[in-house]
Amino acid sequence: MIDEYRIRKNLELFSFPRLSGSTGEKKALQIATQKVEELNLKPLTQDFVFSTFFGRTYPKLAFSLGFTLLFLFYLNFVAFFISFLGMIIFVILGVLFILTRKPESIRLPKKLNSSNLYVNLDLNKNKLNDQQRSVLFLCHLDSKGQRFSILGRIRIIRTWVFSGLILFIIIIFKNYIFTPFSLLFYIIGFFPITVNFISTILFLLNTTNNESNGAIDNASGIACILELLAYFSNPESRLKHYNLCFVFTGAEECGTMGIRNFYYKLTHVNKEKSIIFNFDAIAKNTYLFPGKKISDHINIIFNMFLKNNKGLIIKRNPKKIYFGSHSDGYYLKKKDFHGIGFGDLESYEYIHSINDTVDKIDSSLLKRLCETIIDNLIVFDNQI
Repeated sequence: MIDEYRIRKNLELFSFPRLSGSTGEKKALQIATQKVEELNLKPLTQDFVFSTFFGRTYPKLAFSLGFTLLFLFYLNFVAFFISFLGMIIFVILGVLFILTRKPESIRLPKKLNSSNLYVNLDLNKNKLNDQQRSVLFLCHLDSKGQRFSILGRIRIIRTWVFSGLILFIIIIFKNYIFTPFSLLFYIIGFFPITVNFISTILFLLNTTNNESNGAIDNASGIACILELLAYFSNPESRLKHYNLCFVFTGAEECGTMGIRNFYYKLTHVNKEKSIIFNFDAIAKNTYLFPGKKISDHINIIFNMFLKNNKGLIIKRNPKKIYFGSHSDGYYLKKKDFHGIGFGDLESYEYIHSINDTVDKIDSSLLKRLCETIIDNLIVFDNQI
């Protein structure tokens, strides 16, 4: 049975600063390992090396260079000079793009260590094939503090993008279409270039720290995964047609490095027939993120959530673009896996800040969510 008291205790247990690659993250790994072993299960680990470049340095470089490029074209006082500097910036951006195609392989400026923890509950351990159906339960062990909360960061990125688009249109009008009125467009463009500059400065000031307890993001996910693992640890409670895999990733807050490394352990999993449940920052509301394109079986499960009898108010993913918001589930969806992410958009004002604390979380909501997931999986499994 799902135990709300145990969920609350695990929330409190994992609520401490645990930045990617820090001793705090290693402590979280050790506690999670101990919790799995207490269920008489054998946890496995995957150690990996990662760099902070992709998660912390690359975005700042990209935004700074982007602003510089827009500013050069906005000035346009010496065409050759502008073109030359623009070409240099394009080359730098091109190199950065190539480097970040596989960010898990980057080893600059500093290498750090992290680990993934995972538990496999297989139907048949002696038979691995390309047709394996699996249910993957994902959460991440690390936390991250920043000068601005995730909501503040999203607003900064959105402001940068939209002011940049407006400025780009003005530059086209000024330099190529309405050239006789270039002075007018210089004046009009002053406002978006100023907004873009301020957004760039704020983005550069958004430094990473190790001051957030990470209760919402993502002790809530850890508590859910441990509770589901406790339920399915009983052989009589397991599904008939699906292997189960419970994954606690490391360094998610530094460019989803954990899942990028763990992806190579999923070669035997059938992407079309498998199910991903990603738990990332649940507080007092339940938002579901099924993605734009979902398979038929995920659509069935999604509708089951909407019709739940646990009193859960399911909030669909709003049709907004949340710039700069990524997760383990989002990465696997780009790799053609199918599933549902659980989160709480209304908690974004607390995430990545010192205000990300246990008192912001409704443990009864986590209990009902876990019960709903179990009920839905049992019904769906029996239909196969």
